[in-house]
Formats: sequence, structure tokens, C-alpha cells
Amino acid sequence: MNLFKEIKNDLPASIVVFFVALPLCLGIALASGAPLFSGIIAGVVGGIVVGALSGSNLGVSGPAAGLAVIVLTAIKDLGTWEAFLLATVLCGFIQLILGLLRAGVIAYFFPSSVIKGMLSGIGLLIILKQIPHAFGYDRDYEGDLAFIQNTGENTFSSLLHAFSAITPGALVISAISLVLLILWDKVLSKKYKIFQLIQGPIAVIILGIIMNLLYRSNIIGLTLSSDHIVSIPVPEGIMGFVKQFTIPDFSAISQFSVWKTAFVMAVVASLETLLSVEATDKLDPQKNITPTNRELKAQGVGNIISGLIGGLPVTQVIVRSSANIAFGGKTKLSTIMHGFFLLISVMTIASTLNLIPLASLAAVLLVVGYKLAKPELFIQMYKLGKDQFIPFVATILGILFFDLLIGLCIGMIIGIYFILQNNYNNSHHVVDNCVVNEEGSESHHIIFAQEVTFLNKASIMRALKKIKKDSVVILDFSQNKFLAHDVMEVVNDFIENAESKNIRVEKK
Repeated sequence: MNLFKEIKNDLPASIVVFFVALPLCLGIALASGAPLFSGIIAGVVGGIVVGALSGSNLGVSGPAAGLAVIVLTAIKDLGTWEAFLLATVLCGFIQLILGLLRAGVIAYFFPSSVIKGMLSGIGLLIILKQIPHAFGYDRDYEGDLAFIQNTGENTFSSLLHAFSAITPGALVISAISLVLLILWDKVLSKKYKIFQLIQGPIAVIILGIIMNLLYRSNIIGLTLSSDHIVSIPVPEGIMGFVKQFTIPDFSAISQFSVWKTAFVMAVVASLETLLSVEATDKLDPQKNITPTNRELKAQGVGNIISGLIGGLPVTQVIVRSSANIAFGGKTKLSTIMHGFFLLISVMTIASTLNLIPLASLAAVLLVVGYKLAKPELFIQMYKLGKDQFIPFVATILGILFFDLLIGLCIGMIIGIYFILQNNYNNSHHVVDNCVVNEEGSESHHIIFAQEVTFLNKASIMRALKKIKKDSVVILDFSQNKFLAHDVMEVVNDFIENAESKNIRVEKK
């Protein structure tokens, strides 16, 4: 396979993903109580290492907001950053073992309604979380997806405060950026080829840097404070850059708490990865299917390397993956290149990157959020019926009011309820019920489904209990291929007691 066959699409997409990933890496590191550079390391490893080993064409890996609380708590419990890095390495080995044991099959058990709810929920959450940044209210870190923020606010209170604490300079940048992105997508790229070669977000970032410089020169009369722009560590020469890497404390390997942290992170990171894989495959225009066991192995190797050089744990992440898809990524080259851009940029142009306004990035992410949560999807899910729409909505609400994993658990529980209900109702069906024959007896024809499990026991019992004395019953097993022992006992008990009620039973 020629890795560079789609470079005309992958290159601009990788630049967009790079600009989206940069503040997310820093924000998640900040929220995790870890060194800022550890987020960049994780982004680089997620892009280059995991991107190269993964079987996903469009999935992007890096530090995940869903692990921030776990990381923050673990660093405090373990006492040192170096001990936590060892836990990250062990987490990677556990994920490798999970991949070898083919645990990736878990991904295929998530209902489609829940995965679509996850995509829409994250889309709405991105919009709600980015509006404050677009207004210049930047108290919450970039990339936070939790309802309760580390500032003490929640998603909706932060939104309200943003309206009363508008920074004009940021609002002007985000407003112009949004208009430019919409024009670029709906008008310019369809009329002129040059606008197809360059993605709108790249132009928006350049525009944001130019406007920030104009603000600093006092030409316009607007300003941005340091809180409103990207802030990455600027190394002093090559040695300053190298000193930002950290080696794990291998002497802590005998500590139970290190292994406990590694196991918890491996489970959570693997679940987030598998969910993101399913969601990314749903968004993929080519409908490729990612090999999930290979993905777990790739994530495992990524976490081993990230932990060995001082990085946060990595997972596949839907925000960056959806940005990659939304802005034209076609192959894994886009993911790999974004990792190289992260690495090269922090080595060479860190001070230039620190000119990017968060308002510019907010505009880009608002577009990504809208593409994930389009109104058409809500209408489509509603038309599919309540067994699809209710789990879909429940997942969205769970994500908005709690976090990603809790939202998915809520959606899964409700989805499983509808599955069990359908299974309960479809164990059998009755043909010509209560038909009276020539002898004056009621005739019942009960046809058993192809597979009848213990879950169907109650509905079978209920159907047999309704049969009155002096009836004729045909128990039709012609379509049945599996009959659970529990149900077989119920049927046999009915047949044994039928004679005492003058019920004639015929088996077919």
C-alpha cells in the first residue's frame, strides 16, 4: 500500500489535527497535574507510534480527558511523577496482553444507538465547552469533557458566566473565524480549487495569529491576555528540550498501588479506545472496519513508550479523530504526520505557536461539534422507534451531565433493557389462538422461535398458563434450533400436567 497516495488530502488534514491536538495535549496535562510537556509527548507518541501500528485509517490517539481525573488522583497516591510513569508502562503491557487475548471483541457489543448517541453527545459537549473559549472566558482547560469542571463550575454555569465576562478581542476573532470557516466550506471550496487545497482551519489559525499581533501593536484597540492564547513550554536550546523528558522509577515496581493504577488505567483506556474505534468507523466515509485487537496492541506499545520517556497515557480520542475525518483525512498518514508536526513544532517554533488565540481554535472545534451533532441525525434516530431513540438520547444526556464513560454506561443499560424486552416478546408466537374446533374445544398453535434462552422462560410460562381446560395445543418446534434447559423443563412440566386438565398436547 502506498502510504503517500492520498497526501493531497492527508497533509492539510494533519495540519488541522495538529492545531486541534496542541491545546488539548496541554490542557489535559494541566488538568492531570502532570508536567505540560508530558501531554505533548503523549500526542507525539499517539500520532507517530500508535498511528503507524494501528489498523485504523482515520483514528487519532493522544492524551485523553477521560483519564485526567484518574491520572491526577494516581500521581497524588503514588507520591511521585516517576512512579506514575512506571504505572503507565505497566498499563501498556496489560493492554498488549488484552490484545493478544482478543479482548477487542468487546467493541462489537456496543449497540449502534449508543455509539451514535456518543458521537452526538460529544458534539453537543464540544459546542457547549467551546462557546466560553469563543467569548474569551478561558477558566476551564481546553479539552475538558466533564460536567463538573476543576474550576468548581459546571458546563452550564460556565456558559452563563461566559456571557457576562466577554473579552471583545476574543469574540471578534472567533466570530470572524466562524464566518470564514462556513464560507470556506459552503462557498469558496466549491467554486475555486485553491480553497480545496488549503483547509479553512489553517487559514483561521493564521488569521488568529495576525490579529493577535495587531492587538499587541495597539493598532486596533483590542487586546488578549496570556489566558486567551496557547501556552506551551519554550525550551532553551537542544539540552533544554531533552531535559523535559523523564524516566520512570523502576524501583517502585514492587508497590501494589502502582499495579492497581496500571490495571485501572488499562481497563479505562482500553474501553475509551474501543468506543472511539467504533465511533470513528461509523464516521468513516469509506466504512472501513478497524481490527480492534490490533488497536489494543498498538495502544499498549504506545503507552509503554510514552511512559518510558515521560508522557501521559494515550488512547484513541474521538475529538481529534472526528476533526481528521471532518477536514478530509483519508489514510493513517494524516495521524502520523500530525505527530511529527507536534514534535518538530515544540522543538523549533514554540514561541510562534504561543501566538495562537484559543478563540481561533474554539471556532474550529465548534464546526467539528456541529458535524458530530447534526439535527438530521436526531430526526433519523427518532424515526427508528423508541428502542433506538431512547438509548440514543439517554447516552447524550449522560455524557452532558456526567462524563463520557458514565453516559455510555447509562445508554448501554437502557439499550440492553430494550434488547431483553424484544427477546422476551419474540420467544414464540401464537397462531389461531382461541379457535374453537368442531368438538367445542379451544385450539392453540404455539410456534417456538429459532433460539429460546432462559431469558424467554417467563414469557413461555405466561403463554402456557393462559391455556384453559379442555383445549388442544400444538407445540411447534419445527423452526427451533436451540431450546434452553430451563424452558424445556417448563414445557415438560406443562405436558405432564396437561392430562389432569384434559388438555391434548401435540408436538410438531
